[in-house]
Amino acid sequence: MSSELHPDPSPTAARSSAPVPPLALRERPGRWLDGYRPEDPAFWESTGRPIARTNLTWSILAEFLGFAVWQLWAITVVFLPGAGFPFSDSQIFWLISIPSLVGATLRIPYTFMVGRFGGRNWTIVSALLLLVPTVGLALAVGNPGTPFAVMLLLAATAGFGGGNFASSMANITFFYPVREKGWALGLNAAGGNLGTAVAQLVVPIAVSLVALGATGLSVAGWLWVPFILFAVWGARRYMHNLSHAKGDVAGSLATVREPHFWVMSFLYVGTFGSFIGFSSVFPKLIADTFPGFSSFTVGAAALSLAFLGPLVGSVSRPYGGRLADRFGGAPVTVGVFAVMALLALAVVLTLPLADFWLFLGLFLLLFTAAGMGNGSTYRMIPSIYRVLGLRQQQDAAVSTERKASAALGLIGAVGAYGGFLIPQALNLSNTTTGAYSAAFYGFVAFYVVALTVTWACYLRPGTEMGDSHI
Repeated sequence: MSSELHPDPSPTAARSSAPVPPLALRERPGRWLDGYRPEDPAFWESTGRPIARTNLTWSILAEFLGFAVWQLWAITVVFLPGAGFPFSDSQIFWLISIPSLVGATLRIPYTFMVGRFGGRNWTIVSALLLLVPTVGLALAVGNPGTPFAVMLLLAATAGFGGGNFASSMANITFFYPVREKGWALGLNAAGGNLGTAVAQLVVPIAVSLVALGATGLSVAGWLWVPFILFAVWGARRYMHNLSHAKGDVAGSLATVREPHFWVMSFLYVGTFGSFIGFSSVFPKLIADTFPGFSSFTVGAAALSLAFLGPLVGSVSRPYGGRLADRFGGAPVTVGVFAVMALLALAVVLTLPLADFWLFLGLFLLLFTAAGMGNGSTYRMIPSIYRVLGLRQQQDAAVSTERKASAALGLIGAVGAYGGFLIPQALNLSNTTTGAYSAAFYGFVAFYVVALTVTWACYLRPGTEMGDSHI
């Protein structure tokens, strides 16, 4: 890597029509890179691609751990009653939902941290922050006398993991040329989402194998510490900060003034919010419907089947995007919401049967539909802003491309609030009626409304968006 800039052109050259040569790639102390230009084909193939691939690899690992920690309490709390914690169902639902509330909120400031501190630097800091919820959980669940307020505060710190998604995606987008951003960001997002599935697979097995009671439950926190430290080491040694990576505050402010931003945020609550919300609450629903799965026995290992939900939801996301590329994002999203409404209705109607495999199968289909909806709704956003750009002939201050880019990040933040709303809806239903049926009927109604909104705003014939094949 060159450590110097190209020399300035001579006065004669400056007066000529020859273009000024670009800055050579230069690495400054702290692994800051100047002159990184992924849109230059020669630079990209010779130098940029290996650098981008290395940064993407370590970014995926850090984001994977962020998602695992974000959803760590969702699987751990199922074992608290058996470990001697006298918490009510309502308190347990708060422990499940508070990480999503904090994580969704943190996604907004995290979006701008890369521009402020550098992608490498912020990856190190954000990964180190994951030690707070993991070590805190390990210490807290080792003592059944830990007050609920302390447990709630520690669960809130798991939201650090949820914020990681925004900064990780913002960082990686600067490393890749436009023609390869979709693939790179898709890998980054999928790698992160899989952290939820792996946490729900590993924690019940680890808890059941280590020991009984609260002492064994502490392993749910300790087992992540070495991986977090490894990710911090790798980010510090191999990742880079890009000097041209800046947060787009103006683009974000312009985006939130656009009504379509709020419409798409509502729809993304229905798709990604359902994915993360049901991921959070799925172990609890299994434990409540099939009580034997919450004991410190072989049933604990059986509870790890909950990981299949977030797994299929993560894997199905790219297929939703691919269908949207072929048929349009709005038609696919309408179909997704119709399927989700039918599946939520089927879940509530079959709950009295207490058939585990039917319950699991319906939820896997629900997760699959939500995952496909994640892909189709995200596909709609740039299409919507392209239509707006043609109508407005480009905002003189903030381009449509900048608005669309900012919208992708901010809509992702708003959608994550579904991870708080779904557990709290189930908590309210259980507290007031003693069952979850009312909440599921509410989900059915929400999906029907979301379907109607999608059709009215983006498919209705004779409208600007409806005639633009969003």
